[in-house]
Amino acid sequence: MTRLCERWELTRKTVGDGGLAIVMPVFNLASQIAANLEATANLFEERGVKTELIPVDDGSSDGTARAIASFVAANSGRWRHVALNPVLLSRNAGKGAALKAGFRASRYAYVMLLDGDLDIKPRQTPYFFEAMVESGADVVIGSKRHPRSIVQYPWHRRIASWAYFTLVRIFIGLPITDTQTGMKLFKREILGEALDRMLVKTYAFDLELLAIAHSRGAKITEARVVIKFGSKLGALKPHTITTMAWDSLAVFYRLKILKYYDKAEATRPLDHDALVSVVIACPGMSGMLRECLEALEKQTYSNWEAIAIPDEPFELSMPHERVRIIPSGKVRPAEKRNLGIKAAKGEIVAFIDDDAYGDPRWLENAVKYFGNPSIGAVGGPGVTPPGDPWLAKLGGRVYANPLVAGNYRYRYVAGGVRRDVDDYPSCNLLVRKCLLDKIGGYRTDFWPGEDTLLCKDIIDSGARIVYDPWAVVNHHRRALFAPHIRQLGRYAFHRGYFMKRFPSNSLHISYFIPSLFVLYVLTLPLAALMPFPFAAAYLAPMAAYLALAVLTGFSLNPAAWLLTVAGIFTTHAVYGIRFMQGLLAKRAPCEFIGKDKAK
Repeated sequence: MTRLCERWELTRKTVGDGGLAIVMPVFNLASQIAANLEATANLFEERGVKTELIPVDDGSSDGTARAIASFVAANSGRWRHVALNPVLLSRNAGKGAALKAGFRASRYAYVMLLDGDLDIKPRQTPYFFEAMVESGADVVIGSKRHPRSIVQYPWHRRIASWAYFTLVRIFIGLPITDTQTGMKLFKREILGEALDRMLVKTYAFDLELLAIAHSRGAKITEARVVIKFGSKLGALKPHTITTMAWDSLAVFYRLKILKYYDKAEATRPLDHDALVSVVIACPGMSGMLRECLEALEKQTYSNWEAIAIPDEPFELSMPHERVRIIPSGKVRPAEKRNLGIKAAKGEIVAFIDDDAYGDPRWLENAVKYFGNPSIGAVGGPGVTPPGDPWLAKLGGRVYANPLVAGNYRYRYVAGGVRRDVDDYPSCNLLVRKCLLDKIGGYRTDFWPGEDTLLCKDIIDSGARIVYDPWAVVNHHRRALFAPHIRQLGRYAFHRGYFMKRFPSNSLHISYFIPSLFVLYVLTLPLAALMPFPFAAAYLAPMAAYLALAVLTGFSLNPAAWLLTVAGIFTTHAVYGIRFMQGLLAKRAPCEFIGKDKAK
């Protein structure tokens, strides 16, 4: 028996009946994916390894998903030892999201992550199992710097790889020489624990995955690889490099400064697929409501019903077997949502606005928390959709700007860390039905702000509200300037009013900052009466503010840059004034405006 055959025999015995899941993320590989799947399946069938082949199409635009589906339809059941289990994502969400989706679809004891372009051939698998068995490792990664690796790599890629490895070794401290090679082998429990704590979706996914595994005590070793990269330039574009750098710094910050990965609790999924009732308060049928319902049909979590609550009855223009229409008359959103709660058959009620639509994994990523009895509600980011009109996108840019959002930027930008919160908007909020029944649903004497009071009641009941950065909805924005300012002004007034009346989840110092800014701006003319040194010192905060607004509002489009900076200043001014009005008001006006939706 040759040495290679011995290694395959070791692989076969190690895998045994537990099986090997091969997760292959692919993006725009329509011309070669069928051949790559064929070669991979034939290899593991020939070697008699119990294998589950999981190609994950990450929202390709070139027909890759169709090519995978056709291959599976033509070859399902063809192999004795190899099963095909494709995962087709409707939107591009990054390599991290693709690998997470593939892992969730897998069931076997060992999981190999293998790039779908097969720059690293799967016939190198036995070297990984040999390294795992000999070292007792939990994770084996392919390393271009392994002394027995054979690498034909362009010089510019070598330089970039060396520079990145040096930074990783200094800042992250991983005991390995490579993180980015596209072939890695995990014991299932180690990968699951790491994925459950992951936040990065794109280029630094590999680094974060290995950093978490190492910080959780997993033993990592390296295996030799053969890479013939050819003449491909790869993805070394300025945007790629910038994103990689920022994501890597974020991993360092969470690992070494926040100690987030050590503190982040593992989710405890329910032991059953709970029915989720999605409640959508709306004035009537619209293109946005249709978009919201269509996004529900694409959810990876399949056990849901939808309850749309318009002013007047209407007929759906497309069949939706799981959608109920419950007319409410012209009432406020709180009354509509309470009708939805009463009609809900689900164990969990998911609130979403009709001018929002869920990411395909929205429900899946949120529902997984409800196995923990201490968690009463889950929320996630409401990001600006890529198809919004230009001025609406600018409204989203302003909301997401660090100077505007401050500590609450996680509401508008996907990412950040998992955390407990005490207030979250109803455009993306899932709550236990039994808890809603207990607290009596939404209060109906305030609009807007009814979701703040709901969260107050949830917290006061002793339950937790958890934010998950992966439970994403796309939320259409109001356009700069008038629609954006009208909405902002209503929110600011009620925040000021709630601060004195319902302080338990509204009394935060950060809410005062825009008002202090307004008072400061109003006193700026006094600088003209001061001697120069004092005037310069008094004007310095304003100069620093404008510099930060210009810096954080940067855009390659000069008009977008200018309007974003103007939007930042206007937002602070309006919020500060309206907040003070609410703080000083004896009561809050709650008259209902019949249609308050993004145009």
